Amino acid sequence: MADSVPGGTLRLADDLVISRMGFGAMQLAGPGVFGPPRDRDQALAVLREAVDLGITHIDTSDFYGPFVVNELIREALHPYPADLRIVTKVGARRGQDGGWHPALEPADLVAQVRDNLAHLGVDALDAVNLRLSHAGTGEESVAESFGALAELRKEGLIRHLGLSEASDVQLTEAQGIAPVVTVQNLYNLAHRSDDALVDRCAAEGIAYAPYFPLGGFTPLQSAELRDVAGRLGASPQQVALAWLLRRSPAIVLIPGTSSVAHLRENVAAADLVLPPEAVTALDAIGR
Repeated sequence: MADSVPGGTLRLADDLVISRMGFGAMQLAGPGVFGPPRDRDQALAVLREAVDLGITHIDTSDFYGPFVVNELIREALHPYPADLRIVTKVGARRGQDGGWHPALEPADLVAQVRDNLAHLGVDALDAVNLRLSHAGTGEESVAESFGALAELRKEGLIRHLGLSEASDVQLTEAQGIAPVVTVQNLYNLAHRSDDALVDRCAAEGIAYAPYFPLGGFTPLQSAELRDVAGRLGASPQQVALAWLLRRSPAIVLIPGTSSVAHLRENVAAADLVLPPEAVTALDAIGR
């Protein structure tokens, strides 16, 4: 077990303290985030190594697989360490072809929460993000769907609530229903349309978890990023993660991998110091 927490910690509530360097478990499923992993033993080893490295924040969902990733987490880590916090998502279902289908009706959300509880083997979920429609305008009301999760919070099945794929308007509406502790949106060195929302989250004590922090299915490509990495003796991926940690104290990272070596490389990014000239060069990429 690590003596320190990578990236430090972020306190979102008395019972919700997470490592800023987390682990996104999505890639532990098979190709296309569908079906079982190519190497089950390796997937289990990655989860155990994440905890050994001091990570106390794992991001997951029952629609990864589906079910596969949550079952891996349970097999690898249950009974869970006292300081481990698992953040999950609801709001989608997977088709037989691996497609992603919005599932935001209250009854379906209740069923998804109960599925997550069962597959993770817990009585209450630490935090649940409501995944809104990727194709939405950002103006759609979240009252009905977020309200359904707020009721489950009152019942004690969920401890804390968050949003994914959310706009500033939707965050404000959700806050009028129940406290929001996390926002999970697309954001990285090259995709920075959420700059204002990142700053709002910092001001309001909300964790901002950028998904695809390294570009996702299309890795970040930038000559400037490669040049900075070369000067620092680090990988471009490490530099991109270090930039995010420096960008805002509200940012928590959930890079994913199915490799123990790659996991260690990601975690090492938490200790990478970016000199001012490097930050200036990196800031320019997103502009």
